[in-house]
Amino acid sequence: MNNMIIRPAVEADAAEMLALYTPYVLHTTVTSEYDPPSLEEFTGRIRTFTAKLPWLCCEIDGQIVGYGYASPHRTRAAYQWSCETSIYTRMGYQRRGVASALYGALFEILSSQGYYSIYVGITCPNPRSMAFHLAMGFERMGTYQNSMYKFGRWRDVIWMGKSLRSHDGAPRPVTPYPEIKDSRFLADVLERAASRIHAPHAVKVVS
Repeated sequence: MNNMIIRPAVEADAAEMLALYTPYVLHTTVTSEYDPPSLEEFTGRIRTFTAKLPWLCCEIDGQIVGYGYASPHRTRAAYQWSCETSIYTRMGYQRRGVASALYGALFEILSSQGYYSIYVGITCPNPRSMAFHLAMGFERMGTYQNSMYKFGRWRDVIWMGKSLRSHDGAPRPVTPYPEIKDSRFLADVLERAASRIHAPHAVKVVS
């Protein structure tokens, strides 16, 4: 039986997560980057994002097989209650429940922090990602037509969104991620998320 762990990502995970991410840059249109970032740049992204927002990873037998994180949707003040999410799964580990478990944890964490809306951009065509996000409760919001050029073609980007709470009244300030990173709450969230994985692995969760 495999040992599975879902935990907060740290800067020391950068090299392994970058190795997981690089094939998406080089061989797919999932990401708009042409070249993989350097290890220094990727580490900087973790440091910058986790100052406010969660970044999680999933390990199986000590190997990171997926990670998910939230990033700001826009930088101006009025957008501070909205964010974007990204999930990457190691090639060969798709359809094992890793992505949905990471998303489920992110939803709970972001809601508890006080975020209201999550958005994701999906480069077309990608019917599998569209179906997955619909299953995770996202709705199609609109299309940026011919907004991305990669691998010799102009491509549409479909934007999908998910509400975490009712948009009634004035929002309170969001709680920064470091304030809950080591909490019992976060450990419980990871445990609940891992319990929904349907892969044939023994599950162990740590915070």
